[in-house]
Amino acid sequence: MFRAFTHHPETVGETYLEHMGSAWSFAGGMLVGAGACFLHGLLPFAFQKTGSQRIAGLYDRMVMNRRRHAPPVAETFLGIADGI
Repeated sequence: MFRAFTHHPETVGETYLEHMGSAWSFAGGMLVGAGACFLHGLLPFAFQKTGSQRIAGLYDRMVMNRRRHAPPVAETFLGIADGI
């Protein structure tokens, strides 16, 4: 049961708590972007680039973080992970 909470975080090089903090940080960023998009819908002159900038920033942060914390790639045979 515990493995269900730790497997995915390990695949991106994080502990459970690190992964939770990272996910919540992204959620907060998306909430800010969603709020800006909502207000932009009401007031088309406001927040014209905020939503797209927020998405681009979150994507860059996620990709850079994944590359920096990625665990070493396991040896595979014909693209099949060992033990599967």
